[in-house]
Amino acid sequence: MDDARDEFLAGDRPDEVALFVSEADAAGRLAERGIETERGVLLVLPGERGRAAFSAGTGTDAMTFAGQAMSRDGRVALTLDSGECPEDDGEERHAVRFLLAFAEAENPEVGGQYAEGDVIHAYAKCDCGVAYADRWVVGERA
Repeated sequence: MDDARDEFLAGDRPDEVALFVSEADAAGRLAERGIETERGVLLVLPGERGRAAFSAGTGTDAMTFAGQAMSRDGRVALTLDSGECPEDDGEERHAVRFLLAFAEAENPEVGGQYAEGDVIHAYAKCDCGVAYADRWVVGERA
């Protein structure tokens, strides 16, 4: 599965989605099928199947969640299992509860980041309840 994550982050799996659920939420089939990280379970699955697994594992429709998360900018780690919540003030726990990510192919006609290369879109839900989004051009983060 580490290979699957690496291939996903390289933009080599544009028809698949990555999803992460924290250790507290990881149970059943998701936990059995994914790669264990220090914080939970990560899976890379074909698009529709991945969105369905995300919805089943989180109780939240994948595309509705992505739409809600787009209104707040945050930062998602390249490991796809952690991030920086925009509400983190150091006073309470802030950790990614669940995450959904997908790759979008380079598209020079759209311009901006999309003209620079494939783009990873990542949407995270923090323990504090805040949903946030991040995106980056493949290969521009170390």
